[in-house]
Amino acid sequence: MVKIAPSILSADFAYICDEIKKVEDSGADLLHIDVMDGHFVPNITLGAPIISCLRKITKLPFDVHLMIEKPERYIDDFIDAGADILTVHAEASLHLHRTINYIKNRGIIPAIALNPSTSLDCLKYVLDDVGMILIMSVNPGFGGQKFISNMLGKIRDLKQMLMARKIDIPIEVDGGVNIQNAKQIVTAGASILVAGSAIYKSKDPGQVVQILKGKNI
Repeated sequence: MVKIAPSILSADFAYICDEIKKVEDSGADLLHIDVMDGHFVPNITLGAPIISCLRKITKLPFDVHLMIEKPERYIDDFIDAGADILTVHAEASLHLHRTINYIKNRGIIPAIALNPSTSLDCLKYVLDDVGMILIMSVNPGFGGQKFISNMLGKIRDLKQMLMARKIDIPIEVDGGVNIQNAKQIVTAGASILVAGSAIYKSKDPGQVVQILKGKNI
């Protein structure tokens, strides 16, 4: 069954405890946490100290997505803060193989994210070392964007690549995921859906999580 990772980028941080509890109680599998530095992407969000505080209020695994330049400088900070999955962008880490293996040796799941225009070719020599691939289906930096439809082909191509290499790791998709397009995304090969606005801008976030997790998507 598909796993759902609500993105707290779209949550109301004035009531963040309640916002997290809503999705945790409804069966969310992960909590997706976007870290932005204002350089790699044109926005600034939260850092390791906030994640450390959030770790105290939920048992959900933390899916921490580093949209930052030179992420290797901060890996230890985010792992120590409570990350269970740590995702770095292929475009942001000069020594990607070293970075991924450092994360793995710290005992958590290393993942690689690809921007919409980034080719799957950059994964060729690191696929054996990662625990998840994140396909960005919008250009990163802001919530509430529309899903880029030709990312469906990219998801399919990645799924075929993994099958050809006999590698069984999840494909996560982030950006513009909603009730209307979730079925297409899962059919293309995704097994983890990140949803922000679709969940937190709805009248009933818990119900949206349930719908996305259900067999009727």
